[in-house]
Amino acid sequence: MAYDGILLGMGNPLLDISAVVDEDFLKKYDIKLNNAILAEEKHVPMYEELAAKENVEYIAGGATQNSIRVAQWMLQIPGATSYMGCIGKDKFGEEMTKNSKLAGVNVHYYEDDSAPTGTCAVCVVGGERSLVANLSAANCYKSEHLKRPENWALVEKAKFIYIAGFFLTVSPESIQLVAEHAAANRKVFMMNLSAPFICEFFKDVQEKFLPYMDYVFGNETEARTFSRVHGWETDNVEEIALKIAALPKASGTYKRVVVITQGADPVVVAEDGKVKLFPVILLPKEKLVDTNGAGDAFVGGFLSQLVKEKPIEECVKAACYAANVIIQRSGCTYPPKPDFE
Repeated sequence: MAYDGILLGMGNPLLDISAVVDEDFLKKYDIKLNNAILAEEKHVPMYEELAAKENVEYIAGGATQNSIRVAQWMLQIPGATSYMGCIGKDKFGEEMTKNSKLAGVNVHYYEDDSAPTGTCAVCVVGGERSLVANLSAANCYKSEHLKRPENWALVEKAKFIYIAGFFLTVSPESIQLVAEHAAANRKVFMMNLSAPFICEFFKDVQEKFLPYMDYVFGNETEARTFSRVHGWETDNVEEIALKIAALPKASGTYKRVVVITQGADPVVVAEDGKVKLFPVILLPKEKLVDTNGAGDAFVGGFLSQLVKEKPIEECVKAACYAANVIIQRSGCTYPPKPDFE
């Protein structure tokens, strides 16, 4: 089958601990809606507090894993996608493995004995979410695992490779290996800006891999942070997308395409010195359950058509469809089958 293992993701597998909270909870832990951060000392009690809530849900998550699972769901071809990351040898890790296999993703987790499976606190207020990730085992991924023949085989097989920016904090060596492999073998390598803190505090390592990126995904906040950090002095998302697209590339096989979402505003796609805008599917506020996983689902939908070599219009359409499905459900979950036309 032509689609066997065509899409590979690498990232931080996290178990989402999701609950509806109030403004006081956000204040107490000093967190903001529509943001994603790494847990600090002061956030540690939050996980227990969320777990004690009546409405708490546990959902297999992590940005890259969400995107890969959504792409797999959209494709409906078992084994079309694979994924690598690090989990702990514990109950959460077992759940995650079971979950992903059921979703049809070929997961090759690295299991670490020394740390528990990573978790992400998902604090929901009025449908908007704030994410606080406690990486734990996810932070322990080693490039040695990637180099094992059975795992490197997934890289060899893949024609499209996607990695969220969050993985930059964990294993730049692993990213280096697959980025160079993609450039040398005319494969499509893609990353996500992922969060303002990545653009800001991991700027150097992000810059190191930018030349390899054939596709760059992100949202308007991340794009503006990227612009500010690079001293571009513009807040105009279309302009920023064009500037990112024009940055130098390591291989000339593909021109870089930059895809920036703006919530309910149109999606910005920059390629070849031109910008196209695509409207999103608007959702009445009462149908919004939570935005957790919306950006990940957008990428997953996009990738599902990209691997079929569909035009960008189709990719964005599928991306908007997937995001629209996800925000009407709790966490990054979806019905048994997509009805995307």
